[in-house]
Amino acid sequence: MKIPLVVIVGRPNVGKSTLFNRMTKTKKAIVDDVSGVTRDRIYGEVDWNGKIFRLIDTGGYIPNSDETFESAIREQIQIALEEADAIFFVVDGKAGLTPIDFEIASILRKSAKPIYTLVNKADTPQLESYKAEFYKLGLKNLYDVSALNGRNLGNLLDDLVKEIEFVEQKTEEKDVLKLAIIGRPNVGKSSLVNSLIGYDRSIVTDIPGTTRDSIDTVLKYYGEEIILVDTAGLRKKSKIKENIEFYSNVRTYKALWHSDVAVLLIDAQQGLDSQDQKIIQEAVRRRKGIILAVNKWDLIEKQTNTARFYEQSIYKKLGSFDYVPIIFVSALTKQRIFKIIDLAKKIYLERKKKIPTSQLNEIMLEEIKRNPPPTTPTGKEIKIKYVTQVGSHYPIFVFFANQHKYIPEHYKRFLEKKIRSHFGFEGVPITLSFREK
Repeated sequence: MKIPLVVIVGRPNVGKSTLFNRMTKTKKAIVDDVSGVTRDRIYGEVDWNGKIFRLIDTGGYIPNSDETFESAIREQIQIALEEADAIFFVVDGKAGLTPIDFEIASILRKSAKPIYTLVNKADTPQLESYKAEFYKLGLKNLYDVSALNGRNLGNLLDDLVKEIEFVEQKTEEKDVLKLAIIGRPNVGKSSLVNSLIGYDRSIVTDIPGTTRDSIDTVLKYYGEEIILVDTAGLRKKSKIKENIEFYSNVRTYKALWHSDVAVLLIDAQQGLDSQDQKIIQEAVRRRKGIILAVNKWDLIEKQTNTARFYEQSIYKKLGSFDYVPIIFVSALTKQRIFKIIDLAKKIYLERKKKIPTSQLNEIMLEEIKRNPPPTTPTGKEIKIKYVTQVGSHYPIFVFFANQHKYIPEHYKRFLEKKIRSHFGFEGVPITLSFREK
């Protein structure tokens, strides 16, 4: 039995995201006093007395509007309504009934799904009277609630669990590749995700920064589940002028932190800049698998075939991160986009790869013998006697040596390159640790 899905709808700034955060016990949805902050569908999970259901937070619904974002949000809600098993229609008790509420109610009445009208911002029992005028909407199941402090949400959830079917117990988390799509605004992250899964799961417009929240999507790839995370475009700190942008940056980095492999998408016409390099540095610091995908390559190929030169120029900027694979793609034409998935799967396995200690010592000690580390400042010889791989989530190599504190950085880089040349680890940051023998 599938986990049921409940969708939150309503006009902008009525408290939908606050309700989502309280029910899911997260801060996944951005909350701000500016209306229309939530644009894409945000998925979360709610556990109510052992009953599990998924919750969707949607953008503020503005019927019959041609404004770019509002039209896209309306399409998102229509999709969410089709997916949902039940609907939470949120209205603002303090502001009272509005014409938009009537329009939304008329749309919802056409749905055969259970509808719960939540008169929000009734923070105390004295404000229960807020809900009286909302009976004019002609909808059943009215609740005066407070998303801010949780008032009456328990009663709502008690009634919900009686109405829809739930799985008996929470399934164990699978060992699934989590792939984060990251990069600067307007490089085509949402377009890439939509091309991979075959339909418009995220809003795609030509306006930079359209995606502000992180959107998780399950991709079925030859029978295997892969979780895609489409994230907000990263901006330089100097360009962050709203709290919204700040929170988007935080969520983008959190998506990177919680992923296994990160795909850094760059625009072929703009190239790799300092902000992209900072993203790679953060991915390395967090020991995530990394792929650099050059998007919109179809536009470059029409001019001239410059892949080799382009790749060399990127590696020159990457410096010591030259183990990061580069792939040239087009989200628009779907050119090589599925090679990203194949490469991500390979890196995912490389990240978990274990080299037998005997094999590691046989090869690496011979390399060290041919190219020993330099002596200490006092002239003492540094001897590396033993090496082993540790760590369960990413590769860590521990070298045991005397005078290990005097091993210079350039020699550590030499050891890393030798490990990669013999054992692979493409796209995977590795950690070298040195201890007294």
